[in-house]
Amino acid sequence: MRKVSSSYSPILLFFSLAIFVLSNPTWALIKLPPNVTVPAVIVFGDSIMDTGNNNHLKTVIKCDFPPYGQDFNDRKPTGRFGNGKVPSDLLVEELGIKEYLPAYLDPNLSPKDLPTGVCFASGGTGFDPMTPEIAAVLSFPEQLGMFKEYLGKLTATVGKEGTKFILENAIFLVVAGSDDIANTYFTIRVRKLQYDVPSYTDLMVNGASDFIKDLYQLGARRIGLFGTPPIGCVPSQRTLGGGLFRECAKEYNEAAILFNSKISATLDSLKSKLPNSRLVYVDVYNPLLELILNPQKYGFDHVDKGCCGTGALEVAILCNPLTPPCENTSSRIFWDSYHPSEAAYKILVPQLLKKYVNSFI
Repeated sequence: MRKVSSSYSPILLFFSLAIFVLSNPTWALIKLPPNVTVPAVIVFGDSIMDTGNNNHLKTVIKCDFPPYGQDFNDRKPTGRFGNGKVPSDLLVEELGIKEYLPAYLDPNLSPKDLPTGVCFASGGTGFDPMTPEIAAVLSFPEQLGMFKEYLGKLTATVGKEGTKFILENAIFLVVAGSDDIANTYFTIRVRKLQYDVPSYTDLMVNGASDFIKDLYQLGARRIGLFGTPPIGCVPSQRTLGGGLFRECAKEYNEAAILFNSKISATLDSLKSKLPNSRLVYVDVYNPLLELILNPQKYGFDHVDKGCCGTGALEVAILCNPLTPPCENTSSRIFWDSYHPSEAAYKILVPQLLKKYVNSFI
Protein backbone atom coordinates (compact mmCIF):
# COMPACT_ATOMS: atom_id res chain seq x y z
CA MET A 1 0.00 0.00 0.00
CA ARG A 2 1.34 3.43 -0.92
CA LYS A 3 2.11 5.57 2.10
CA VAL A 4 0.33 8.94 2.16
CA SER A 5 2.63 11.85 2.87
CA SER A 6 2.12 13.31 6.34
CA SER A 7 2.13 16.79 4.81
CA TYR A 8 -1.44 16.16 3.65
CA SER A 9 -2.76 15.38 7.14
CA PRO A 10 -3.56 18.96 8.24
CA ILE A 11 -5.56 19.58 5.06
CA LEU A 12 -7.46 16.33 5.43
CA LEU A 13 -8.18 17.06 9.07
CA PHE A 14 -9.35 20.58 8.22
CA PHE A 15 -11.79 19.39 5.58
CA SER A 16 -13.01 16.62 7.89
CA LEU A 17 -13.66 19.30 10.51
CA ALA A 18 -15.45 21.55 8.00
CA ILE A 19 -17.71 18.69 6.90
CA PHE A 20 -18.53 17.98 10.55
CA VAL A 21 -19.45 21.52 11.52
CA LEU A 22 -21.37 22.23 8.32
CA SER A 23 -23.50 19.17 8.82
CA ASN A 24 -25.28 20.79 11.80
CA PRO A 25 -25.58 17.51 13.76
CA THR A 26 -29.11 16.33 14.36
CA TRP A 27 -28.27 15.58 18.00
CA ALA A 28 -27.43 19.24 18.66
CA LEU A 29 -30.05 20.71 20.98
CA ILE A 30 -29.43 24.28 19.82
CA LYS A 31 -30.10 24.74 16.10
CA LEU A 32 -27.91 27.32 14.40
CA PRO A 33 -29.06 29.36 11.39
CA PRO A 34 -28.19 27.92 7.95
CA ASN A 35 -24.56 28.33 6.87
CA VAL A 36 -23.47 29.24 10.41
CA THR A 37 -20.84 27.10 12.07
CA VAL A 38 -19.41 26.82 15.56
CA PRO A 39 -16.54 24.36 15.18
CA ALA A 40 -15.22 24.73 18.72
CA VAL A 41 -15.79 26.14 22.19
CA ILE A 42 -12.68 27.41 23.99
CA VAL A 43 -13.03 28.33 27.64
CA PHE A 44 -11.01 30.38 30.12
CA GLY A 45 -11.81 31.16 33.71
CA ASP A 46 -12.42 29.67 37.12
CA SER A 47 -13.97 26.67 38.88
CA ILE A 48 -17.37 27.08 37.25
CA MET A 49 -15.74 26.01 33.97
CA ASP A 50 -12.63 24.04 35.06
CA THR A 51 -12.83 20.47 33.74
CA GLY A 52 -9.70 19.20 35.46
CA ASN A 53 -6.76 21.57 35.00
CA ASN A 54 -6.24 22.03 38.74
CA ASN A 55 -5.60 18.29 39.06
CA HIS A 56 -2.16 19.01 37.67
CA LEU A 57 -1.27 21.98 39.88
CA LYS A 58 0.24 22.16 43.35
CA THR A 59 -2.79 23.75 44.97
CA VAL A 60 -5.37 22.86 47.60
CA ILE A 61 -8.10 24.10 45.24
CA LYS A 62 -8.83 20.61 43.93
CA CYS A 63 -11.76 18.25 43.65
CA ASP A 64 -10.33 15.09 42.05
CA PHE A 65 -11.73 12.91 44.82
CA PRO A 66 -15.17 11.68 45.99
CA PRO A 67 -17.87 12.72 46.40
CA TYR A 68 -17.12 15.08 43.49
CA GLY A 69 -18.18 13.53 40.22
CA GLN A 70 -20.63 11.11 41.83
CA ASP A 71 -23.14 11.72 39.01
CA PHE A 72 -20.51 11.91 36.29
CA ASN A 73 -19.73 9.10 33.87
CA ASP A 74 -18.79 5.97 35.91
CA ARG A 75 -19.18 8.04 39.13
CA LYS A 76 -15.67 9.30 38.50
CA PRO A 77 -14.15 12.41 40.11
CA THR A 78 -12.46 14.26 37.23
CA GLY A 79 -11.51 17.59 38.77
CA ARG A 80 -14.82 19.21 37.86
CA PHE A 81 -16.16 21.27 40.75
CA GLY A 82 -19.54 19.59 40.88
CA ASN A 83 -21.44 16.34 41.08
CA GLY A 84 -21.56 15.90 37.30
CA LYS A 85 -21.13 17.95 34.16
CA VAL A 86 -20.21 21.61 34.40
CA PRO A 87 -21.20 24.41 31.99
CA SER A 88 -18.16 23.79 29.75
CA ASP A 89 -19.49 20.30 29.03
CA LEU A 90 -23.13 21.26 28.69
CA LEU A 91 -22.33 24.06 26.25
CA VAL A 92 -20.48 21.81 23.78
CA GLU A 93 -23.16 19.15 24.20
CA GLU A 94 -25.99 21.61 23.52
CA LEU A 95 -24.19 22.86 20.42
CA GLY A 96 -23.68 19.32 19.14
CA ILE A 97 -19.88 19.59 19.15
CA LYS A 98 -18.96 16.82 21.60
CA GLU A 99 -20.04 15.39 24.93
CA TYR A 100 -17.35 16.81 27.20
CA LEU A 101 -14.88 19.69 26.98
CA PRO A 102 -11.46 18.32 27.97
CA ALA A 103 -9.02 20.14 30.22
CA TYR A 104 -5.97 21.36 28.32
CA LEU A 105 -3.62 19.94 30.97
CA ASP A 106 -5.21 16.48 30.78
CA PRO A 107 -2.33 14.11 29.91
CA ASN A 108 -4.77 12.05 27.83
CA LEU A 109 -5.59 15.00 25.55
CA SER A 110 -4.99 13.97 21.94
CA PRO A 111 -4.56 15.98 18.71
CA LYS A 112 -8.07 15.02 17.59
CA ASP A 113 -9.48 16.85 20.63
CA LEU A 114 -7.92 20.18 19.68
CA PRO A 115 -10.04 21.34 16.69
CA THR A 116 -13.30 21.19 18.66
CA GLY A 117 -12.02 23.07 21.69
CA VAL A 118 -10.48 22.68 25.11
CA CYS A 119 -10.76 24.22 28.56
CA PHE A 120 -8.03 26.38 30.11
CA ALA A 121 -10.04 27.38 33.20
CA SER A 122 -8.52 26.97 36.65
CA GLY A 123 -10.61 26.84 39.81
CA GLY A 124 -9.86 29.71 42.20
CA THR A 125 -8.57 32.23 39.67
CA GLY A 126 -9.76 35.76 39.03
CA PHE A 127 -9.24 38.99 37.14
CA ASP A 128 -7.35 40.45 40.10
CA PRO A 129 -3.73 39.15 39.80
CA MET A 130 -3.67 38.57 43.55
CA THR A 131 -6.53 36.05 43.41
CA PRO A 132 -4.70 33.22 41.56
CA GLU A 133 -1.52 34.01 43.48
CA ILE A 134 -3.25 33.40 46.81
CA ALA A 135 -4.82 30.16 45.57
CA ALA A 136 -1.72 28.94 43.67
CA VAL A 137 -3.75 28.39 40.49
CA LEU A 138 -3.50 29.51 36.86
CA SER A 139 -3.70 33.25 36.31
CA PHE A 140 -5.22 34.69 33.15
CA PRO A 141 -1.75 35.46 31.72
CA GLU A 142 -0.82 31.81 32.34
CA GLN A 143 -4.03 30.61 30.68
CA LEU A 144 -3.21 32.87 27.74
CA GLY A 145 0.27 31.34 27.54
CA MET A 146 -1.30 27.87 27.41
CA PHE A 147 -3.61 29.10 24.65
CA LYS A 148 -0.61 30.23 22.60
CA GLU A 149 0.88 26.76 23.02
CA TYR A 150 -2.46 25.28 21.96
CA LEU A 151 -2.42 27.38 18.79
CA GLY A 152 0.92 25.88 17.82
CA LYS A 153 -0.41 22.37 18.32
CA LEU A 154 -3.63 23.22 16.49
CA THR A 155 -1.70 24.57 13.50
CA ALA A 156 0.35 21.37 13.41
CA THR A 157 -2.92 19.41 13.38
CA VAL A 158 -5.15 21.32 10.94
CA GLY A 159 -2.75 23.74 9.24
CA LYS A 160 -2.78 27.55 9.14
CA GLU A 161 -6.04 27.87 7.21
CA GLY A 162 -7.79 25.39 9.45
CA THR A 163 -6.59 27.25 12.54
CA LYS A 164 -7.76 30.59 11.11
CA PHE A 165 -11.18 29.08 10.37
CA ILE A 166 -11.49 27.76 13.92
CA LEU A 167 -10.37 31.01 15.54
CA GLU A 168 -12.82 33.09 13.52
CA ASN A 169 -15.80 30.78 14.11
CA ALA A 170 -15.26 29.25 17.55
CA ILE A 171 -17.01 30.64 20.61
CA PHE A 172 -14.58 31.82 23.28
CA LEU A 173 -15.93 32.11 26.82
CA VAL A 174 -14.40 33.91 29.80
CA VAL A 175 -15.83 33.23 33.24
CA ALA A 176 -14.41 34.75 36.44
CA GLY A 177 -14.94 37.39 39.09
CA SER A 178 -16.64 35.42 41.86
CA ASP A 179 -13.38 34.52 43.60
CA ASP A 180 -12.15 38.10 43.38
CA ILE A 181 -15.23 39.40 45.18
CA ALA A 182 -15.96 36.55 47.59
CA ASN A 183 -12.45 35.50 48.53
CA THR A 184 -9.83 38.14 47.79
CA TYR A 185 -11.97 41.14 48.72
CA PHE A 186 -14.53 40.13 51.34
CA THR A 187 -13.06 37.01 53.01
CA ILE A 188 -9.27 37.43 53.00
CA ARG A 189 -9.83 41.20 53.00
CA VAL A 190 -6.34 42.12 51.79
CA ARG A 191 -7.71 44.16 48.91
CA LYS A 192 -10.38 45.71 51.13
CA LEU A 193 -7.60 47.56 52.94
CA GLN A 194 -6.43 49.01 49.61
CA TYR A 195 -9.63 49.60 47.62
CA ASP A 196 -13.25 50.49 48.13
CA VAL A 197 -15.75 48.45 46.09
CA PRO A 198 -15.94 50.88 43.14
CA SER A 199 -12.17 51.02 42.70
CA TYR A 200 -11.78 47.27 43.20
CA THR A 201 -14.37 46.51 40.53
CA ASP A 202 -12.44 48.90 38.27
CA LEU A 203 -9.35 46.75 38.83
CA MET A 204 -11.35 43.65 37.92
CA VAL A 205 -12.75 45.29 34.79
CA ASN A 206 -9.29 46.35 33.65
CA GLY A 207 -8.04 42.76 34.03
CA ALA A 208 -11.00 41.37 32.10
CA SER A 209 -10.75 43.99 29.37
CA ASP A 210 -7.01 43.41 28.87
CA PHE A 211 -7.63 39.67 28.53
CA ILE A 212 -10.37 40.17 25.94
CA LYS A 213 -8.03 42.39 23.91
CA ASP A 214 -5.24 39.81 24.16
CA LEU A 215 -7.58 37.08 22.89
CA TYR A 216 -8.62 39.27 19.98
CA GLN A 217 -4.99 39.94 19.03
CA LEU A 218 -4.44 36.18 18.88
CA GLY A 219 -7.31 35.75 16.42
CA ALA A 220 -10.42 35.19 18.53
CA ARG A 221 -13.51 36.96 17.22
CA ARG A 222 -16.58 35.53 18.97
CA ILE A 223 -15.94 36.21 22.64
CA GLY A 224 -18.44 35.96 25.49
CA LEU A 225 -17.81 37.12 29.04
CA PHE A 226 -20.02 35.85 31.84
CA GLY A 227 -20.98 38.35 34.49
CA THR A 228 -20.61 37.42 38.13
CA PRO A 229 -23.50 35.57 39.81
CA PRO A 230 -25.33 36.68 42.96
CA ILE A 231 -22.28 35.54 44.90
CA GLY A 232 -23.72 36.71 48.21
CA CYS A 233 -26.45 34.07 47.90
CA VAL A 234 -24.21 31.01 47.53
CA PRO A 235 -24.26 28.92 50.71
CA SER A 236 -20.69 29.61 51.89
CA GLN A 237 -21.09 33.36 51.51
CA ARG A 238 -24.40 33.26 53.36
CA THR A 239 -22.50 31.54 56.19
CA LEU A 240 -19.59 33.98 56.13
CA GLY A 241 -21.39 37.24 55.40
CA GLY A 242 -25.13 36.69 55.81
CA GLY A 243 -25.46 37.10 59.55
CA LEU A 244 -27.16 34.89 62.10
CA PHE A 245 -29.98 33.90 59.72
CA ARG A 246 -27.64 33.25 56.77
CA GLU A 247 -29.39 35.62 54.42
CA CYS A 248 -27.85 36.66 51.11
CA ALA A 249 -24.79 38.83 51.80
CA LYS A 250 -25.94 42.19 50.46
CA GLU A 251 -22.50 43.78 50.07
CA TYR A 252 -21.26 40.86 47.99
CA ASN A 253 -24.21 41.07 45.62
CA GLU A 254 -23.89 44.83 45.30
CA ALA A 255 -20.24 44.40 44.28
CA ALA A 256 -21.24 41.78 41.71
CA ILE A 257 -23.92 44.05 40.24
CA LEU A 258 -21.46 46.95 40.00
CA PHE A 259 -18.82 44.81 38.27
CA ASN A 260 -21.43 43.46 35.86
CA SER A 261 -22.65 46.91 34.87
CA LYS A 262 -19.10 48.12 34.29
CA ILE A 263 -17.90 45.13 32.27
CA SER A 264 -21.05 45.15 30.14
CA ALA A 265 -20.41 48.81 29.25
CA THR A 266 -16.73 48.08 28.62
CA LEU A 267 -17.56 45.31 26.16
CA ASP A 268 -19.92 47.65 24.31
CA SER A 269 -17.10 50.17 24.05
CA LEU A 270 -14.59 47.59 22.83
CA LYS A 271 -16.83 46.48 19.97
CA SER A 272 -16.07 49.62 18.00
CA LYS A 273 -12.33 49.28 18.66
CA LEU A 274 -11.98 45.62 17.67
CA PRO A 275 -13.15 45.23 14.05
CA ASN A 276 -15.20 42.13 13.14
CA SER A 277 -15.47 41.13 16.77
CA ARG A 278 -18.59 39.72 18.41
CA LEU A 279 -18.26 40.62 22.08
CA VAL A 280 -21.14 39.35 24.19
CA TYR A 281 -21.91 40.08 27.83
CA VAL A 282 -23.70 37.06 29.33
CA ASP A 283 -25.91 37.82 32.33
CA VAL A 284 -25.84 34.92 34.76
CA TYR A 285 -26.74 37.00 37.81
CA ASN A 286 -30.46 37.20 37.13
CA PRO A 287 -31.05 33.62 35.85
CA LEU A 288 -29.36 32.11 38.94
CA LEU A 289 -31.14 34.55 41.25
CA GLU A 290 -34.42 33.46 39.67
CA LEU A 291 -33.69 29.85 40.69
CA ILE A 292 -32.78 30.96 44.21
CA LEU A 293 -35.90 33.10 44.65
CA ASN A 294 -38.30 30.58 43.10
CA PRO A 295 -36.77 27.14 43.75
CA GLN A 296 -39.99 25.10 43.77
CA LYS A 297 -40.91 26.39 40.33
CA TYR A 298 -37.81 24.56 39.02
CA GLY A 299 -38.04 21.45 41.20
CA PHE A 300 -35.64 22.42 43.98
CA ASP A 301 -36.35 22.28 47.69
CA HIS A 302 -33.06 23.60 49.12
CA VAL A 303 -31.66 27.05 48.42
CA ASP A 304 -29.29 28.05 51.21
CA LYS A 305 -27.27 24.84 51.60
CA GLY A 306 -25.32 22.63 49.24
CA CYS A 307 -25.58 18.89 48.98
CA CYS A 308 -22.13 18.03 50.34
CA GLY A 309 -21.88 17.57 54.12
CA THR A 310 -23.71 20.25 56.08
CA GLY A 311 -23.90 22.29 52.88
CA ALA A 312 -22.92 25.47 54.72
CA LEU A 313 -19.14 25.62 54.20
CA GLU A 314 -17.90 22.46 52.50
CA VAL A 315 -16.09 23.07 49.21
CA ALA A 316 -12.96 21.61 47.57
CA ILE A 317 -10.92 19.69 50.19
CA LEU A 318 -13.62 20.31 52.82
CA CYS A 319 -16.06 18.35 50.64
CA ASN A 320 -14.52 14.88 50.85
CA PRO A 321 -15.35 11.22 51.58
CA LEU A 322 -15.79 12.13 55.27
CA THR A 323 -18.56 14.60 54.41
CA PRO A 324 -21.22 12.46 52.70
CA PRO A 325 -23.57 14.17 50.26
CA CYS A 326 -27.34 14.39 50.41
CA GLU A 327 -29.41 11.58 48.92
CA ASN A 328 -31.04 13.56 46.13
CA THR A 329 -28.61 15.90 44.36
CA SER A 330 -31.28 16.98 41.88
CA SER A 331 -33.23 18.64 44.70
CA ARG A 332 -30.41 21.10 45.39
CA ILE A 333 -29.48 24.24 43.48
CA PHE A 334 -25.97 23.93 44.92
CA TRP A 335 -23.76 20.86 44.96
CA ASP A 336 -21.26 22.15 47.52
CA SER A 337 -21.25 25.46 49.37
CA TYR A 338 -20.00 27.39 46.32
CA HIS A 339 -20.89 25.62 43.06
CA PRO A 340 -24.29 24.88 41.52
CA SER A 341 -25.38 21.31 40.93
CA GLU A 342 -25.59 19.66 37.53
CA ALA A 343 -29.39 19.90 37.86
CA ALA A 344 -29.15 23.70 38.19
CA TYR A 345 -26.69 23.95 35.30
CA LYS A 346 -29.03 21.93 33.09
CA ILE A 347 -31.65 24.61 33.58
CA LEU A 348 -29.33 27.60 33.27
CA VAL A 349 -27.11 26.63 30.30
CA PRO A 350 -29.89 26.00 27.74
CA GLN A 351 -31.53 29.29 28.79
CA LEU A 352 -28.29 31.20 28.27
CA LEU A 353 -27.55 29.59 24.93
CA LYS A 354 -31.00 30.29 23.55
CA LYS A 355 -30.78 33.91 24.68
CA TYR A 356 -27.24 34.69 23.50
CA VAL A 357 -26.15 32.29 20.74
CA ASN A 358 -27.35 34.56 17.92
CA SER A 359 -25.31 37.44 19.36
CA PHE A 360 -22.12 35.53 18.50
CA ILE A 361 -22.94 35.11 14.81
